Amino acid sequence: MVFSSIIFIFYFLPVFLLGYYLSGWRTAALLAGSAAFYVWGEGPYIFLLAALILANYAGSRVLAAAGGQGRRRAILTGLIVLDLGVLGVFKYAGFLAHNLNLLIPGAPLPELNLTLPLGISFFTFQLISYVADVYWRRVEVEPSLTRFAAYILMFPHLIAGPIVRFANIAEELHADRRKTGRIGLGVQYFIVGLCQKVLVANSVAPLADHAFGLGGALDPATAWLGALAYALQIYFDFCGYSNMAIGLAFMLGFTFPKNFDHPYASRSITEFWRRWHISLSSWFRDYVYIPLGGNRAGAAKTVRNLLVVFLLTGVWHGAAWTFVVWGLYHGAFLLIERFGLSRLLAAAPRFVGHAYALLVVLVGWVLFRAETLPQALDYLAVMANPAAIVAPPVGTTILLNAETLAAIAAGLVFAVPTLPWLLDRLGAPKLDPAHTLELRLDTQGVHVLATPALIAGLVLSVAILAGSTLNPFLYFRF
Repeated sequence: MVFSSIIFIFYFLPVFLLGYYLSGWRTAALLAGSAAFYVWGEGPYIFLLAALILANYAGSRVLAAAGGQGRRRAILTGLIVLDLGVLGVFKYAGFLAHNLNLLIPGAPLPELNLTLPLGISFFTFQLISYVADVYWRRVEVEPSLTRFAAYILMFPHLIAGPIVRFANIAEELHADRRKTGRIGLGVQYFIVGLCQKVLVANSVAPLADHAFGLGGALDPATAWLGALAYALQIYFDFCGYSNMAIGLAFMLGFTFPKNFDHPYASRSITEFWRRWHISLSSWFRDYVYIPLGGNRAGAAKTVRNLLVVFLLTGVWHGAAWTFVVWGLYHGAFLLIERFGLSRLLAAAPRFVGHAYALLVVLVGWVLFRAETLPQALDYLAVMANPAAIVAPPVGTTILLNAETLAAIAAGLVFAVPTLPWLLDRLGAPKLDPAHTLELRLDTQGVHVLATPALIAGLVLSVAILAGSTLNPFLYFRF
């Protein structure tokens, strides 16, 4: 079940909210509803998730009560090995076996094709952040199994994030959420996210799929259009999911962290990673980069730490060499900026930084989207031949219909802070920052969007969903 589906919007969500608000046991209702949501899509894997929840709940309580640094460190290590071990078996065992068979004559290892449990990368990182925070005494251990299970299994963030740390919602888990639910604000976020997914991401997806599926028949014009379409698709797909998740959390009385901040408006790759998938980049910063020493131990170790983080960032997205290279590619540009390029970008006109960042990110998305490294290199070679750019062939032109062109135009406008800038100039009202998640991020309040615009977006999105096949979010496969 996906958020952008008729079943979720008109059946699951209304029934769940009714039970949630009428129930005297909100946490239990949240846990039961989230379990039903996961079972709908994954079935038996709910038992794997339940086992991990029980193991980390019990282990964290032992960890909190343990005396002696050595014993505490051993318990933490054991829990992290368990969590990463399960993730490794399902996500990386097949990849490792395949590559070992290529290196070792006789293919001694069996080919593994395990089905990846939905959301395993996200809930694994949430489990690790919780036990690590208990170890560092950043949070008090949660004594209630029901509350801890509800935190991990909470359906708004379970499948594709954002990665929500226990410290962010611990107070709200214990609060009387009858007084903290912000349904109106939640509905606004949900509709905005739905429009991002359905009206933009889904509309440009066929053009991206077409370009990346042409192989040797690819031409430069189609290559650039396909790369642009995929850049818009992945942003509006994932940002749309995050906004829908944040909206659902508001409806339930929780405040999730912001996950995107107009990353395509960045003037450097360093800035891009402060704006893109914020919950993941901050997780790697706090649980990998800083524990490794960050930038405090000299230039050589700073290089090592950054490359480790971005190697892991790439691998986190998938078990393929394309993701490994994509992660190291971004890590290399962060190092180049750290050791001099950032000063040049700061002194250059703003458009230079924007153009540089967009080009680097666009090339990176080709690595990310391609099925294999040879395909990515062939695709980039076609893009790098501007002298051959002519009008796209008929197959591409057919896909450039009114719907696709409108989606591309909307994507280009809304991928940067055009709307907030325009609303500021028009004097549009804002919500009180004290009632929005932006307060926790030390930013201004959010604009109140006109109700007719929201209704029109909802109606149009639902009409498109009613006549289309299921189109799950891209990050479901990560």
